[in-house]
Amino acid sequence: MTETATAEIHDLLRRMTDAWNAGDARAYAGQFTEDADYITFFGMRMTGREAIEQSHRALFEGPLKGVKLTGSASGPAAPSIRFLRPDVAVVIASGGSTLDGRPAPERDSIISLTAVREPDAWRFAAFQNTRAASPEQLRAMGGAR
Repeated sequence: MTETATAEIHDLLRRMTDAWNAGDARAYAGQFTEDADYITFFGMRMTGREAIEQSHRALFEGPLKGVKLTGSASGPAAPSIRFLRPDVAVVIASGGSTLDGRPAPERDSIISLTAVREPDAWRFAAFQNTRAASPEQLRAMGGAR
């Protein structure tokens, strides 16, 4: 696909991360389509930009106040962008979050997103967050045998 479209999707990821790190629920939700599907790491599903905004406002003002997203825009952990059509791309990104600026591997996640080109900009139509864990971590939690 074009370098321009790839750069625009990287910018969309940056805007989403910047909005989270600023605790701005409206700007965060603005990176999603009106009818977006959003699934959290613990399996809660939200549908629509308004639901994403409301839930994140509560999170940013409460349990996730001050939490910052971490990740890499380049290098081995750079997001993978695969175009299905010129106006649709699957994005796989990884990262984590921190409250005190120190890495917290137990908070690392892999996120899959579907980006779509709307008339005015690229936005995410789907989001799925999955906690990253090695087989050893899963065994320690009693989840893998």
